[in-house]
Amino acid sequence: MLSAIKKELVLRKKEISDYVETIYFGGGTPSLLNPAEIEDILNLIRTHFQVTKDPEITLEANPDDLSKQKIEDLSRSPVNRLSIGVQSFSDEDLSYMNRAHNSKQALRSMEQASKWFDNISMDLIYGLPGLSEERWAENLQCTFDFKVGHISSYALTVEPKTALDHFIRTGKYKAPSDALAERHFKILQEHTKSKDYIQYEISNFGKKGYFSRHNASYWKGVNYLGIGPSAHSFDGSRRSWNITNNARYIKSLEKDRLPSEIEHLTVEDRINERIMTGIRTIWGISIRDIMSDFGETYKEALMKQAKKHLLAGSLYIEEDHLILRPDKYFLADGIASDMFLIKV
Repeated sequence: MLSAIKKELVLRKKEISDYVETIYFGGGTPSLLNPAEIEDILNLIRTHFQVTKDPEITLEANPDDLSKQKIEDLSRSPVNRLSIGVQSFSDEDLSYMNRAHNSKQALRSMEQASKWFDNISMDLIYGLPGLSEERWAENLQCTFDFKVGHISSYALTVEPKTALDHFIRTGKYKAPSDALAERHFKILQEHTKSKDYIQYEISNFGKKGYFSRHNASYWKGVNYLGIGPSAHSFDGSRRSWNITNNARYIKSLEKDRLPSEIEHLTVEDRINERIMTGIRTIWGISIRDIMSDFGETYKEALMKQAKKHLLAGSLYIEEDHLILRPDKYFLADGIASDMFLIKV
């Protein structure tokens, strides 16, 4: 797999001409890599791409992957940011989500990570049917106690053909409730604000200086290159994605063939993507950029779609940006889809 990943990096070296500012080891279990393997991949990136002097280098890990020794080893690698999938500090919640770790492992991994890393992001899940408002507040307080600089928090979604999906369909577990998720979301907003976190994207909360540079690039429409099975890429006008099957991915690259499919985006697709991502952030949608990149007709079409939400007070304009009010964040997906352009 590592050989295939390296081969893909070399084959796609011309796809990124700008400086690489962030590198993200995510998806699957990148924490299985040892420091030497991480360094090997980073050296290859530095050889074939222009990398800034201070790139943000993030590695995703789950608590059960992070032993004391593993965290110490990672701290001596170029990785300067950890994203830890804690999800909850409650065994009841973790069991419902069918997570591999338990609450003791969650606490232990955070205690150790906090000793060796300054820049830590922690994932939390809300909206679980059995999660009381009190226990959700306790989860948040436990997170605050570790003084993490960044929190990513999402409502529970049930993916088809998963164990959780089966348990819900067979009546073993209750299905998630939108009303409960909304109550949890409001608690999340209130408590993070009281601790000086900035909700710079609907599901992301950071202290000053700790926003995810990598994720912010996605939301601002910056080009990105994804390497490995299932990885997605975007160059401003095309989206591509690699096949998911590991064996086929490896065999394809052994033959020097890229294992990806490409979708050419229409103008409407590109604008709708900006609407979908921009509306979720404190930066909003740049009206000026829509005008300069696509022209007056598309700018007017966007403003027409936004008009009713401006009149309703859900959206406002500040410094030529369409921005969603924080108290409407829970409705963002519906508002965004209502603003999508079909054909101009």
